[in-house]
Amino acid sequence: MSDLDLAALREDYARDGLDEADLAADPIAMFGRWMGEAHEAIQHDANAMVLSTVGADGAPSSRVVLLKGVSDAGFVFFTNTGSRKGTELAGDPRCALLFPWHLLERQVRVDGVATPLPREDVEAYFSSRPHGSQLGAVASHQSQVVSGRAELETAYAEAEARHPDDVPTPEEWGGYVVRPEVVEFWQGRTSRLHDRLVYRRLASGWVTERLAP
Repeated sequence: MSDLDLAALREDYARDGLDEADLAADPIAMFGRWMGEAHEAIQHDANAMVLSTVGADGAPSSRVVLLKGVSDAGFVFFTNTGSRKGTELAGDPRCALLFPWHLLERQVRVDGVATPLPREDVEAYFSSRPHGSQLGAVASHQSQVVSGRAELETAYAEAEARHPDDVPTPEEWGGYVVRPEVVEFWQGRTSRLHDRLVYRRLASGWVTERLAP
């Protein structure tokens, strides 16, 4: 084991604050503002988010995926629908997203429901991907057991030979839009008195509230 004293690691966040008056009228507009600031400050993978799903046995699982779009409809990402996350979303579309922007001492949490995107949206996005990434999606049946890296490299080479130019969208490739029901904006503050402002969707529209840190 490392001699690093994990219990002693801590930061006193003092970069910024978040008041009720700072909030936009809806969480999508607020998220757009924070995403723009995160991209400017972080650059590399500011759109990375942790996606959490639940299996048929009730066990949660999480992984990092990339946000590829956001609108009033929700948060968009793409993946292999035969993967573990795809299989779990098919069984229970409820999920959670987390954007951990450590450099800005911020995080955004989203609770929502994932809906598959129309096929034309999936194909339009897939055609925009780099050629190598397209071939990788064809070669890799995500989350399936393989004998070793050599098997993946062979499958990639075979895909490359079959598709030297245009790569058709694999049937198992898909995308989702997560319709938010709860969106929390968290800003670190000194002495652990962090700001937590939450939007909750009601039939009448969005309401906001502050949570104790």
